[in-house]
Amino acid sequence: MEEISLPGGVELVLDENRRTARVRLDRPDVRNAQTMATWSALARAADLIRARDAISVVVLSGAGPDFSAGLDLRMLRGDAPAGEGDVRELLGRDDAGVRGAIADFQRGFTCWRELPAIVVAVITGRAVGAGFQLALAADLRILSEDAVLVMAEARLGLVPDLGGTRRLMEIVGYAHALEICATAGPVDARRAERLGLANAVVPNEDLDAAVERQLDALRAVDPVVSRAVKTLMVGATASTPAEQLAAERAAQVPLLRKITGTSG
Repeated sequence: MEEISLPGGVELVLDENRRTARVRLDRPDVRNAQTMATWSALARAADLIRARDAISVVVLSGAGPDFSAGLDLRMLRGDAPAGEGDVRELLGRDDAGVRGAIADFQRGFTCWRELPAIVVAVITGRAVGAGFQLALAADLRILSEDAVLVMAEARLGLVPDLGGTRRLMEIVGYAHALEICATAGPVDARRAERLGLANAVVPNEDLDAAVERQLDALRAVDPVVSRAVKTLMVGATASTPAEQLAAERAAQVPLLRKITGTSG
């Protein structure tokens, strides 16, 4: 087992024996609020996981009672800790430069769908703004009963810009996604489950056991198969029916050869 501390309060644990990586936001004193350094570290964590072929499942979580309070607002005020990022300083660039920086920040969120491993977000307490978008970036979400999701950017005069709009619409549909983003209203755990945002909602005291059951179920499948399934599912949203059928055929042939011991 290898433990790695990254900037921005990101802790990574690689357990190749159990085929599992754990990525934890570890800034409980500020409810795991995220900074520019956090976003860079999330992308770095994904790169480190991708380099380990043995890893087939990843867990995203937050230290303390909350998953993440979202954007560390000190970055907007100019008093964020040194090295964490300053929005006012960023805005000294021209518009193209600012858009380029945001593209870099988005990498800390899009990287989880791009991983071959299946990513499970474990959400306790509040997942606000960037926290909600990080939860959306996972493949599966397990929520505690006290979990609340809030796309709060509109309250700040902003829009979600870390990949959350597309993912939210894919999961809940246009009308619900528009309402959640435009009103910045809370989505409690039970509504999240009804909308398909939660794969499971469990009592807080049962959360760890429920997560381990889900991980055991995922790890029970040949990692080659689970990676192929994730690749097919991620690609399905952008594929035509014919393209998806072709992708299924292409994925199936080497698996058939593997289980039958035949070659072409």
